[in-house]
Amino acid sequence: MTNTQSMLLVLLLFNVVTFCVYWWDKEAARDGEWRVSEARLLQFALFGGSLGAVAAQKLLRHKTRKEPFRSRLRLIVLLHIAVLCLWFALSTALDMATIT
Repeated sequence: MTNTQSMLLVLLLFNVVTFCVYWWDKEAARDGEWRVSEARLLQFALFGGSLGAVAAQKLLRHKTRKEPFRSRLRLIVLLHIAVLCLWFALSTALDMATIT
């Protein structure tokens, strides 16, 4: 398994965990139990679980109208998109450099 494949597997697993944490918080909200803080939910998104967070938000209809949570999650997603684009650009440039 390459480093890229390993990294993608870790990100996939972290996104599944993030989705589960959002689901747990949604259930706790319904049952009137202890909740996961918004800061912690956003931390899970920031550290690599943004796709799981967005999926949970859409599928579970969780935190869809809560501001500034929504805006902060969108900024995290935009940050991840920018980092991903930069990573692809750099890896392509490095591949081109090794070919020539």
